[in-house]
Amino acid sequence: MTDHKTRFLNLALDAQALKFGEFTLKSGRKSPYFFNAGLFNSGRLMRELAIGYVDAIEHAGLDFDLIFGPAYKGIPLATAIAVELAARGRDLPLAYNRKEAKDHGEGGTLVGAPLQGRKVLVVDDVISAGTAIRESLDIIRANGAHIAGIAIALDRQELPGGIEPDPSNTQSATQSLSAELGVPVLAIATLADLVAFTADDERFLQHADAIAAYRQRYGA
Repeated sequence: MTDHKTRFLNLALDAQALKFGEFTLKSGRKSPYFFNAGLFNSGRLMRELAIGYVDAIEHAGLDFDLIFGPAYKGIPLATAIAVELAARGRDLPLAYNRKEAKDHGEGGTLVGAPLQGRKVLVVDDVISAGTAIRESLDIIRANGAHIAGIAIALDRQELPGGIEPDPSNTQSATQSLSAELGVPVLAIATLADLVAFTADDERFLQHADAIAAYRQRYGA
């Protein structure tokens, strides 16, 4: 694994945004780990998370010139990433959407820099159903721009379905969304990285087999 992946996973554990144990997901699956990006909830944690995003973005070599954060979790993420990019000498415009249109002041659902003609990087924490990303795509297209890529924190790399995977679909939510939109989706770390991380660190060896088995059963 690259250094930024290891740093991110250690940061997530420090923030308790990543936990090991047994967790029941909305799908009914029993997962040996749980990830909640909402627990990156201090200035230090957000700054270090933004560093992880920017390291991953730069490693991927994406070509973009505006950062967009879908409401709500994407808004602080996009802001922190924009600040980190500016600290590295790349000052880019930033925009985000509202869940409900505002009928006074500047109005509308879009806040921040104009999108017209821009190559947009959309940032969010994870991709589940991809609803927020699709809503963002509609806004971006309606404003004369296009998505250059999507960046998330953790890619669970899971097959869709409930306790049993859906046999008609062999792609994860991230893979399906990437194929549908025709744009790259990058993550700071993935389930495959988590398998390697727990297997290589003696602190987490007791969880390694369960996470590897989970990936074997549900991984795309």
